[in-house]
Amino acid sequence: MIILSIVLLIGIYTNKAIEKDELLENPVSKSPSKIDVQEKLYHPTNPAQLGERPTQGISMYIGKSSEEIIKVFGKPRRIDPSLYGYDWWIYNHNESYMQIGVENNKVVTAYVMGNQVDIAPFKIDQPVEEIFRKNFIDTEILITNQKGTYRFELSEDDLNIRPLVPLGEIYAQIYLDKLNGTLSSVRFMNKDVLIKQRPYEMVYHGELSDPYEPSDQDWDKIQEGAEKQVLDLTNIVRKRFELKKVKWDKGTANIALEHSKEMYEKEFFSHESPSSGNLGDRLKLAEIEFVQAGENIAVNYIDAPDAVEGWLNSEGHRKTLLEKEFTHLGVGVYKKYYTQNFIQKVSN
Repeated sequence: MIILSIVLLIGIYTNKAIEKDELLENPVSKSPSKIDVQEKLYHPTNPAQLGERPTQGISMYIGKSSEEIIKVFGKPRRIDPSLYGYDWWIYNHNESYMQIGVENNKVVTAYVMGNQVDIAPFKIDQPVEEIFRKNFIDTEILITNQKGTYRFELSEDDLNIRPLVPLGEIYAQIYLDKLNGTLSSVRFMNKDVLIKQRPYEMVYHGELSDPYEPSDQDWDKIQEGAEKQVLDLTNIVRKRFELKKVKWDKGTANIALEHSKEMYEKEFFSHESPSSGNLGDRLKLAEIEFVQAGENIAVNYIDAPDAVEGWLNSEGHRKTLLEKEFTHLGVGVYKKYYTQNFIQKVSN
């Protein structure tokens, strides 16, 4: 089995000092193992423990038509394509933030971070102890469809940060703020989306569909959408901790994008660019004035919400996200490389 890593890196820069880099790894297999004998996959589970499909809240719209979403929530503020064949309908109304995944005019997934959206049977800021007490959470989840049988195997880190909860015929991936001990956000999805995204180690029997391969033009749109989502989610997090929002800065975003692209093309992962140095060097080269700056980078996360939650659950990256002096943000996403550059602009 080939193991790749979900990785994050952080750096803080001022005009006088540079802190040491911090590298974090969360191993996840992106090459699922195929098993010839189907019986070996089965993990006995009491059906009564799997939870019931909620009859209220945003998850009840999984499987419904996009027209029903418009009737209830109105038209989205924007539509961002995803890497998995569906479009994200973005509803970024302050604390009511949610992303609704629509494919072939059907809702297939929904991600919510805002605390004004009903995410029954969960609640934003709900204590972790209560979640584990009220829901069946296991290290192995078995899924079957017409193409085969798939078993997801959750690590200890997965259970502590993003466990998976079966709710009837849908699934909830719950993102936990391990430092606060509360629920940060939740992603509801049908089984097909879960199998496409493969967010955990997986073994299977049967067929496995090839990953969606976007064209170069589609990649540009996916990356641009992900950059906007990182900005939206960063500000939701900052508001949660009673901090001022950061504003988009185009020049800083250009620097972030170039760094993500260079890391992908030259196959390295570091704050130090072989061609233009660290973030402070890159900002000065672009003649962007700043008092202090911070950089978070990540690779191999399934999408923007997943990357932001990864940063939030790392003490160093969290410090950058929640630095009260930062005023502006630039985000650059290239393929699955994410760069988030914060700056405090010079006061006039």
